[in-house]
Amino acid sequence: MKLSKLEFDALVQLLDEEVDTLEAALNLTEKEVIKVLAPLRKANLIDVNGYVTEKGKACLEHYRVKRVIFLAAGFGSRLRPATLNVPKPMVRVHGKPIICYAIEAALAAGIEEIYIVRGYLGECFEQLTKKYPQVRLVDNPDYETCNNISSAMQVRHLMQNAYVSEADLLINNPAIYKKYHYTSNCLGVPVEKTDDWCVISENGVAKQLVKGGENCHHLFSLYYLSAEDGAKLPAQLEELFATEGGRDLFWDIAPMNRYNEQCHIEIRQCCFEDISEIDTYAELQALDSDYVIA
Repeated sequence: MKLSKLEFDALVQLLDEEVDTLEAALNLTEKEVIKVLAPLRKANLIDVNGYVTEKGKACLEHYRVKRVIFLAAGFGSRLRPATLNVPKPMVRVHGKPIICYAIEAALAAGIEEIYIVRGYLGECFEQLTKKYPQVRLVDNPDYETCNNISSAMQVRHLMQNAYVSEADLLINNPAIYKKYHYTSNCLGVPVEKTDDWCVISENGVAKQLVKGGENCHHLFSLYYLSAEDGAKLPAQLEELFATEGGRDLFWDIAPMNRYNEQCHIEIRQCCFEDISEIDTYAELQALDSDYVIA
């Protein structure tokens, strides 16, 4: 059964909560809730008491996040000296590697398949496989000469029902990682103006990824790709990678700019308190006093 967005939201909410929570959770009236639940009951996706049936859980499988892919091959040169001996995702913040916050958030959301595409000082990631047996390491042999599109190329056939994320995002709010998503999306904070990478959108749908903009969304490079959009990416990435200058691009130029008419990526709004980007050593020092020299 193809679910509407409201039916999807209701079914996901009912997995953990009871029917009487739907009005507040979905901002609906009692009559609207009854209207949403009627086809779910008729299709036997929920029972008479509003509990999700096995058939309902099976229906949600189409929307379940099956894996997380971390692109972790870069040098992290702007974070030196912290990255002289470890790759940026393995730099410790408050005693724990940056990437561990994201891995643990993903595991808490029930996502058990985790890939890390490594390059610079890649052996440092070996310790993660001992702590998190769900982690699988993928080598990027082109990391020294290409942008992160080369990392995406190594895992391009794994991007269906998948989070694809930069590995150096510090997750402050683990709830950023969800078990289900209705559609492909990217994480963004609404801003009036920014000089950083941002998303221009129309009616909540991403139209273009640009450097600097107004009345846009500051981009955090944590994407979810649906089964449909993820299936399109291998051919898109292969074609883009083979073009002149393609090896120097960020991977998300493919779905966000070059082939955006083929994809449907919505903006998933968050706030700056939910997630942090640590681009420079000064920002690292401001975040963690252990890096401040007295």
